[in-house]
Amino acid sequence: MVEELVAAGVSVVSVGIVYAMAGARVVKQYERGVVLRLGRLRSDVRGPGFTMVVPFVDKLRKVNMQIVTMPVPAQDGITRDNVTVRVDAVIYFKVVDAADAVIQVEDYQFAVSQMAQTSLRSIIGKSDLDDLLSNREKLNQGLELMIDSPAMGWGVQIDRVEIKDVSLPETMKRSMARQAEADRERRARVINADAELQASKKLAEAAGVMSEQPAALQLRLLQTVVAVAAEKNSTLVLPFPVELLRFLERAQVQPAAPAPEQARPSTGQPVRESVEQSVEQPVEQSVRESVEQSVQEQPSSVAPSLGSDPEGSKTRQD
Repeated sequence: MVEELVAAGVSVVSVGIVYAMAGARVVKQYERGVVLRLGRLRSDVRGPGFTMVVPFVDKLRKVNMQIVTMPVPAQDGITRDNVTVRVDAVIYFKVVDAADAVIQVEDYQFAVSQMAQTSLRSIIGKSDLDDLLSNREKLNQGLELMIDSPAMGWGVQIDRVEIKDVSLPETMKRSMARQAEADRERRARVINADAELQASKKLAEAAGVMSEQPAALQLRLLQTVVAVAAEKNSTLVLPFPVELLRFLERAQVQPAAPAPEQARPSTGQPVRESVEQSVEQPVEQSVRESVEQSVQEQPSSVAPSLGSDPEGSKTRQD
């Protein structure tokens, strides 16, 4: 009899231990437990740690309270200025009310994903291409507001929404590249024209200063010659004044017997006219000698014809 009682006690204790183990639950630090007793929500949400439920009566659902990072699939759309684009985004959200996340919506993560895709397509249709490319911060705020409004009833809070990438057609990329190149070329031409204007003003001032001192032009010419000759890869043609060439000719060719009045210019005659006369005389003399030499070198067949026509020679002599 005693043995039967002991066996029954052991059986009861074993069943109690199994029953207690079946009702034992552990909720992690980043989770919350929602208890449904016979399908009815219990008001108390189980916190992190060890907790007990009634086996086969209570059902514990754990809800993750961490921030969830969910990529939004790329959506094709047409912007307000009729440009086809492909935009993808990423959304950060977390559960703030575990009971609403379990009761109000079947699958809150799937619901948030679908709402994000719908809102992204809507924001694409309301925006211009320039806003998608350069004003993303404003679009992110609008997209966050559109998703957060219905998600608050699900016990979900949208923490942040970011547009990741905007894909454009190849034709649009080439058009934008040509537009940017034209804009850069326009700025370059404006800068070049401004530089030319400033340089022309400085050159005008320099010309005014050089006109007061003629020797400055010669110095500037010599500086240019030095700058060009430093490369040693070009031929330099240096112009000389005509007065210098005439002075050299006069030094090389001395007149045979200059008249006293031509040797030295008169008091009222300018120096330049005297130099021209002294240079022109040797030139005329050299031209006359070259003509006489060419006449002497003519063929002998011309001489009989000239001798047989005395009238013609007489005419020529006249």
